[in-house]
Amino acid sequence: MSDRRTVTVAAPTAEHHREPLGIGEPAPRISWKTTGPAGWTQHAYQIEVLRADGTYTTEWVTSQDSVLVPWPLAPLVSRESCEIRVRVRGADRTVSEWSPPLRIETGLLAPADWTAHTISPHEPERPAGHRPPLLRREFAVVGAEVERARLYVTAHGLYEIEINGRRVGDQALAPGWTSYHHRLRYQTHDVTDHLRAGANAIGAWLADGWYRGRLGFGGGHADLYGDRVALIAQLEIVHRDKTVTVIGTDTSWRAGQGPILSSGLLDGETYDARQELPGWSSSGFDDNAWSPVDLVDRDPATLVAPTGPPVRCTEEIPPVQVTALDGDRLLVDFGQNLVGRVRITVSGPAGHTVVIRHAEVLQDGELCVRPLRGAVSTDRYTLRGGGTETWEPRFTLHGFRYAEITGWRGGDPSRDIVARVHHTDMARTGWFECSNEQVNRLHENVVWSLRGNFVDLPTDCPQRDERLGWTGDIQVFAPTAAFLYDCHGMLASWLRDVAVEQHDDGTVPWYVPEIPGGEQWTPARPGAGWGDVVALTPWDLYQASGDAGLLAAQYDSARRWVDLITELADASGLWNRGYQLGDWLDPFAPPEDPGAGRTDRHLIATAYYAWSLRHVAWTAGVLGRDDDRDRYEDRAWRVRWAFADAYVLPGGRMTSDTQTAYAVALRFDLLPDPPARAAAGRRLAELVEAGGHTIQTGFIGTPLVAPALSSTHHEDTAYALLLQQECPSWLYALKHDATTIWERWDSMLPDGTVNPGEMTSFNHYALGAVAQWLHTTVAGLGVGAPGYRDIVFRPRPGGGITWASAAHESPYGRAAIRWELGETGLTVETTVPTGATGRIEWPDGVVTDLPTGTTTTTRPA
Repeated sequence: MSDRRTVTVAAPTAEHHREPLGIGEPAPRISWKTTGPAGWTQHAYQIEVLRADGTYTTEWVTSQDSVLVPWPLAPLVSRESCEIRVRVRGADRTVSEWSPPLRIETGLLAPADWTAHTISPHEPERPAGHRPPLLRREFAVVGAEVERARLYVTAHGLYEIEINGRRVGDQALAPGWTSYHHRLRYQTHDVTDHLRAGANAIGAWLADGWYRGRLGFGGGHADLYGDRVALIAQLEIVHRDKTVTVIGTDTSWRAGQGPILSSGLLDGETYDARQELPGWSSSGFDDNAWSPVDLVDRDPATLVAPTGPPVRCTEEIPPVQVTALDGDRLLVDFGQNLVGRVRITVSGPAGHTVVIRHAEVLQDGELCVRPLRGAVSTDRYTLRGGGTETWEPRFTLHGFRYAEITGWRGGDPSRDIVARVHHTDMARTGWFECSNEQVNRLHENVVWSLRGNFVDLPTDCPQRDERLGWTGDIQVFAPTAAFLYDCHGMLASWLRDVAVEQHDDGTVPWYVPEIPGGEQWTPARPGAGWGDVVALTPWDLYQASGDAGLLAAQYDSARRWVDLITELADASGLWNRGYQLGDWLDPFAPPEDPGAGRTDRHLIATAYYAWSLRHVAWTAGVLGRDDDRDRYEDRAWRVRWAFADAYVLPGGRMTSDTQTAYAVALRFDLLPDPPARAAAGRRLAELVEAGGHTIQTGFIGTPLVAPALSSTHHEDTAYALLLQQECPSWLYALKHDATTIWERWDSMLPDGTVNPGEMTSFNHYALGAVAQWLHTTVAGLGVGAPGYRDIVFRPRPGGGITWASAAHESPYGRAAIRWELGETGLTVETTVPTGATGRIEWPDGVVTDLPTGTTTTTRPA
């Protein structure tokens, strides 16, 4: 037998969890990554599971699978924990050592597991923005020593929990925003070391959050899910003698008021430190003056465990410049447009108030808050006095690069003011770099826009009075997101909300969760590019992760969508009626009508209809639904021919002679005839050149135009488009010091003034979907089979870029490429992880198969 130390297995993972504590899957699928010698492949695996009643080891399972492998034993039950190890064997009989263990623990899997009640302060409720309450209860830990303690907790609104004066966990904005009437996530915390023998206390901060706070544009809407904030908490203490003490929310809890005077996601937070209550979450605090609580309704069947990580502070950024303004104002520049909160360390007399206002950009040396529309985005802190005080808001979030601080009484502002970045704490999985620093900055801007808009759900923008989960934005951006971060767990949760909020007739809301949005958005109408998220995004995630379970979970939603469009289309298959957004924010659209682009809206609608039909057919094929696959594939072909008949003119021109029309036709494979494809590619290149290599596309066309050019062998034109610096272009924003992707190509006008339009966000990721072309074409790292089981390296140098690199932490391990142009030709260094296959498809058409491991190959010039 070969030396087993040459093959190693990393600690396995369960489903898409970074932290598998309190998971909701009783039979979680297991994945692992193996490192072995070049060319080594797994032939079989064993899984060992240590459960409370013993250790179970599977027989050797003959399989090369190592991603989302089925659970090998009887399902776990509620609250059950176990440890899992894996080892693998090669065809050469090489056997690895056992992997490090993964510890998994389930949460509360059945409604009957919940004995806690939902409680709300008895005080009469005021309008949204009322003073956030505190809730508390004392309890005793008696009997045998504590073995472990778990807190299962969620809220109507937002919460933070303390036990014995110490905060539990580091999550922000928990439990997040879901379709609350259908699904409310709860969190599981290990609080064993928070407890002590004898007297203890638990306390909770509550705030409106998304549940009852002001949401949306046009003045916003409050109390959308209910008019009372509430808490559900169940503390379970397991003693050494296996007895269990349960402390749940009930009418024994008390409610009071703390130092937060108001808090809203759009408005900001007001905090008066003079009204703090020392010891309120510790035992012995006098709460006789506090109020009782009421029981309110919540069906425990709607409580679900998270599938992705929580929102957390992931980075702290100090100021790059602090400028003193008139009065006692400071203008703080953090050098990066970000999403989060400002933490200040101040000192001064009791009653002095420090005011923090936020904005993404400046106008005439002052904060430009007009783009925020109805979002006040202002925090206020009143000092308690008597020493140094450090404060950060709890229950709000802002999109900003600049902060204006009035009433500063701190020390060195460059030390005592810090921006704390918040977003869903996903693992970074993708990287890109090249010899052009402007392109690198563009890519970093995409990453920052993703971070700022992946705050529990994928939003359009993080700063103004909107911040909604727009379906069209993530539909075009999902492939980019799935390369850069492991967002599968987060997006799986959001897609479940999309499915439950999908209308009875199959209509997909413009944004999810769906809230009132005025007559343009409410009630929702079937919209191409937006509703298609239910068919396209699960497939994009499947390509990145290999998770067919996600396809199965969303299949009915996708099927209902395309079946609806079949009813709306004419007899030939054209979707040529109804309201459409078209190529939203086409730079030629009038400011008052962003959907009035130059490309026929129904051309786009029919194209998406055909494309979604093909995706539903592919999905049905993966799921073994052969009849569905054949039916939807036949329908897709019919729509494709109808599209060509209606929108492609003799000679290859299209009825909409625009960049978007040709890009859509090419990328959605709507030109089955090869000469028509070639003609469309030539015409697209001509249009780009005629436009001076500036962007002439909106949300629909922008992600497609560079890939369409590349697919028809017009890489030089695609590079010229990428590297254009005049407006509209990707690099134009860099001339105005942009550090995120803008909503409009001209969110800032050439003269440095802010676009006067009502929709002017400086942090919108949709137009940054070009980053996927940077990954797959400029660097050349692409998916050959779902989950990167096969990797295609297809570098296409151009634009004067002399080297480029990309890396992706795939389900099988690190896949990477770095190419460089030299005197001898094109040199490509590739890394193929164990368990995957790889090949280089060179620009001249030659294909080189690759072994696992790192390989360097040069193709002569």
